[in-house]
Formats: sequence, C-alpha cells, structure tokens
Amino acid sequence: MNFQRKLLLGVSGMVLPALLVGAEAIRSNALEQNALEALGTSLGRNRTYAELETAMFNQSEVVWRYLTGMDPSARRDFELSGEVVHYWFDRWKAELPAGQERLAQSVLDIQHQFERVADSVFTLTDSGRRDVAYRLAVVELRNRVQPALTTLNRQIYRQQRETSVQAAFGRVEAIVETERRILVGILIATLVLGLASAWLMARSLVRPINQLRGAMAVVGGGDLDHPIEAGADDEIGDLASAFAGMTTRLRESRAEMVRLNQELGAKVAQLETTQSQLVQSEKLASLGEMAAGVAHGLRNPLSSLRASAQLVLRHPNSPAAGEQLRAIIDEVDRLDRRITHLLTFSRPAPFRPAPAKVEPLLHEVLPSVSDRMRQQGVTLAAAFDPGLPEVPVDQMRLEQALLELIGNALDAMPGGGTLRIAGAPARRDGRPGIEIVIADSGRGIPPETLREVGRPFFTTRPEGTGLGLATARRFVEQHGGQLDLESQVGTGTTVRLWLPG
Repeated sequence: MNFQRKLLLGVSGMVLPALLVGAEAIRSNALEQNALEALGTSLGRNRTYAELETAMFNQSEVVWRYLTGMDPSARRDFELSGEVVHYWFDRWKAELPAGQERLAQSVLDIQHQFERVADSVFTLTDSGRRDVAYRLAVVELRNRVQPALTTLNRQIYRQQRETSVQAAFGRVEAIVETERRILVGILIATLVLGLASAWLMARSLVRPINQLRGAMAVVGGGDLDHPIEAGADDEIGDLASAFAGMTTRLRESRAEMVRLNQELGAKVAQLETTQSQLVQSEKLASLGEMAAGVAHGLRNPLSSLRASAQLVLRHPNSPAAGEQLRAIIDEVDRLDRRITHLLTFSRPAPFRPAPAKVEPLLHEVLPSVSDRMRQQGVTLAAAFDPGLPEVPVDQMRLEQALLELIGNALDAMPGGGTLRIAGAPARRDGRPGIEIVIADSGRGIPPETLREVGRPFFTTRPEGTGLGLATARRFVEQHGGQLDLESQVGTGTTVRLWLPG
C-alpha cells in the first residue's frame, strides 16, 4: 500500500465520526423543527380563540351601548359582531384536535345565550321598557352569561396550553433520548477508529518519517557520509532514496567547491592587487585633472600679471602705470578667490547643523552682492512663504552655497536682468522640508552643456574654476537635501534647492 492510500485511510477513519455526528445533528434538527412547528400550530390556535373571545365580549358592550340610548345603530353593530363571532368560531373549531368537540359546543351554547338575552333586551328597549331591559341585562348578561364565558375561557386556555406544551415537551424529550443513544454509539466508534488510525499512521507513516528526519539532521550537520536506508516501498522510501542520491551529489559538490574556493582565493588575491593599482591610478588621474584645472585657471591670469608688471617696469611714470597696477591687484584678487574655491572644495570641515530659518540667512548674504547687482542693473524679486518652518542647517555652509548660486546667477546676467528668489514648504518622497528657488533671466545653458555643469573644474567662463556649483551641491547633499538645475537658452536658469525638515 502506497503512502497516499495509507494517509487517505487514516484520515477517513478520523473524518467518518465527524460525518456521523453531522448527520445525526441534521436529523435531530429536523425532528426538533417539526416539534416547534406543532407547538407553533397550537399557539396559533390559541391566538384564533383569543380573537373569538374578544368578539364575544364586544357583543356585550354593544348591548350596553344600546341600553344607554346614545347609539341607535348599536343593534346593527350587534348583528355585525355576531357575524365576526361565527367567523372566528368556525376557524377555531376547524383547528381543534380530535376529542375537543365538547369545548366548541360549550362556546356555541354561550353564544346562543348572548343572542337570546340581547334580543330580549333590544325588544324591551324598543317597546319603551328600558328599566326592565336594564335589569334583564344585569341579571342575565352581566351576572350569568359573562361569568360563564370567563370560566369557560380559563378551561379552554388551560387545556390547550397543557396539551400543546406537554406534546412538544414529549417530542423533544424523545428526540434528546434518541440523540443521546446515537451519540454514545458514535463516540465508541470514534474511539475504536481513532485508535486504529493512530496505530496505522504510527506504524506506516510516523516511524519512517522520524528515521528520515534523523538522517537529514545528521547530514545537515555536515556528515555527508551518513548512510540513508530506504526501507518502505512507498513514497517515503522514494523520498529516502532521492535524499540519499542528493547526499551523494552534495559530497561531489563539496569536493568541487573546495577546489573552486582555492582557485577563487588566488583570483581574489590577484583582484586585490589589481584594485590597489586601479585606486592608485584613479588618484593620480584625479590629481592630474585637478592640476590641469588649476594650471588652466592660473596660467592666463599670471600671463596678464606678467604683461602688466613689464609695462609698469618699462614706463613707471606713464599715466597707464596706475591703471596697470590696479589691474594687477584685480587679477591677484581673482587668483585668491580661485584658490579659496579650491581649498573650500577639497578641505573637509566640521558639519554642525542647527535649526534655523532660511530667510534671515539669505538677507545676510544679499548685502555682499548688492553693489554688483546695482552695477549690472539686476533687479531682485524675493518672495518667501510667511509660514516657512525652521530646518536643521549648518549656517556657514548654507550661506556659502547660497552665495555661490547667486554669484552664478549674476554671472549669467552681465547686461542686467531679474534675479528671483523664493522659498516655500515642500515635500519630497513623503518627507517634509523647504524649497529655495534661485532663478535668473540670463542667456541660459545649452542642453549639451547642462549635462556637464556641476562637475568639478568644468566651466564655460575663462575666469571660472568650475567649483562654485560643485561646492554648493556638496554642501546641500551634506544636509540630506537635493539641488536640481533647469535651464533654457534665451530664457534663463533656475536652481531648486530642497532641504529636509
């Protein structure tokens, strides 16, 4: 017998008792439903008689209304009430079980008495003998017929209640007793089948699985030479055989892995040597690039300084000597700014962020460029959101970054224009923060050049170093922010600086 059939047999032994219990529950439910329906029918009969009782008592009220003389139509109402009484009486009588015809006859007798007394009262009243009619109504209707109806009602309700409840209770008791006997039998059968299924599964399933699990634990611990026996001729035996084959392949793979690890070790050592050489080459290349940028940025000013100095040396008393000396001073200042850019970019400084508002920092930066803006004819348009929150920044580095970006914007507008600076709250990637926009109306940057802007030592101006924007970008990224550049030829350039809150 294969593993699937053993498992199916064991599970069937467990499921069968549950099915039997379910079938018995369904059968008992149906019987109880029938008992409840019978009880409901009996209670419905009580409700029918209650309507009959109410209609009969309504007849007596009609008689008393006629005696008062206030309701001349009461005699017609009595006839209508009689029809209602006979309607409910016929329904109630049709619902009575066998053996209770005597009760129906008693109710009918009292109804006839009601009708006879009412006819006498109506006749006496119509003949002008209202006092005699009133005494007859009191003696016959109030003191005899109505008390007899009340007594009969109690008897009918008591008998119907006892009959319906006792019958329902008897049915339910029989159902419960039968269900108890069946459930005891199912319990005994469940115990026998459960023991048999447990023995079968322990013998045919659990023991081989435990043996295989123990072997797998040993092999998993690293002992690939542990023997694995495939005892049973079923799926578990097939699994054991497959596991033994896998263990054999693992032994072969381990030997191959040892050989490959040795080769990999040699390759890694060679790679480390190559990487060290590559890092050294990259350092030399970076130094070469930096040296080339520095040389390019210093050669032209030095040539200009040499020419100016030679001119002053040859003609010290000429009117142009003073102008050449001022030119030498300006070139020295430009050289100093380039060296400052280079040192700022290459020298790490301590990063000390603290909560601060950006708008006051910007107002501290603007005075240093106000003269240049006035000379170039640049108009400032600043707009900051009044609810701009504080953000953690290193004030010195942020001021330097803003100064570099504003300086680049002024370089793009030598003939005048508009410098727009704005600040507002902004979210990026779900994080709160602020965004500072610095936009100029200059000549713009071509798309092919825009891709290179921001790379150290790349510049389109003869007197530039290519480090201003690179320094600003690095400072912003140290704050965890982002710096984006947009430009269109003939329209201007926009820099968006985002700082997290």
